[in-house]
Amino acid sequence: MGSGQASATGGAYMLEGLRNAAAAVVEGRIDGVLYAPLNKQAMSLAGHKALDELHYFRELLGVDGFCCELNNQGSLWTVRVTSHVPLREVADLITPDNIRKATSLGVEAVRRTGVASPKVVIAGLNPHLGEGGAMGREEIEIILPTAAKLKADGIDVIGVYPADTAVPRALREGADLVVTMYHDQGQIALKALGFDRTVTMLGGLPVPFATPSQGSAYDIVGKNLADPSGLKAAFQLLEKVAANRLAEQPAL
Repeated sequence: MGSGQASATGGAYMLEGLRNAAAAVVEGRIDGVLYAPLNKQAMSLAGHKALDELHYFRELLGVDGFCCELNNQGSLWTVRVTSHVPLREVADLITPDNIRKATSLGVEAVRRTGVASPKVVIAGLNPHLGEGGAMGREEIEIILPTAAKLKADGIDVIGVYPADTAVPRALREGADLVVTMYHDQGQIALKALGFDRTVTMLGGLPVPFATPSQGSAYDIVGKNLADPSGLKAAFQLLEKVAANRLAEQPAL
């Protein structure tokens, strides 16, 4: 196997590590999982069939409930209603139930970093929030009514904004969480703010899982260019979330 190349050997090593981590969770031996960036091509070459590591962990841990990915950079979080699905399928997955579940997971994650009542911004799906229905009706029929229901239920939703301004307005208005409708709405913004400090967390699993948001960077293998900042940021966030989660659990 040449350095910097995706291979079945490397993919099998990654999958073994994920299985070992999941086994440790099932056995109650660990309170959180930190993992380095994974190469999806290598994992596929090794026979990996699940859509991504989140779905793989769901299988290994026997989780049936809603799961999604969250991203963090400093004090700002994003959570995705949909993640690793083709864009042509996204609109059909934007449902009131999925928005509520993603928002709840995001709010829970933020609370576990010490923010008692997170301020939430929700991004629209279509350009300009659909322009009153001229560019799509998801905002009118699904997103805005669901945001109003969440606010009525006690979630501090401070606004529903077009996707291209959701993150800038969240920063300006002191929001803690942006609920995005699909993968790149939040990822592009956070990575533009600081590529080497963005962290991905998996929500809905028995313990917190964290990893840097950057890729496996096979193109710089052996060039002494790799930056561990993302892995350090992921570890620090995982440690805080796991510690607060344990503190919330009642004593036996």
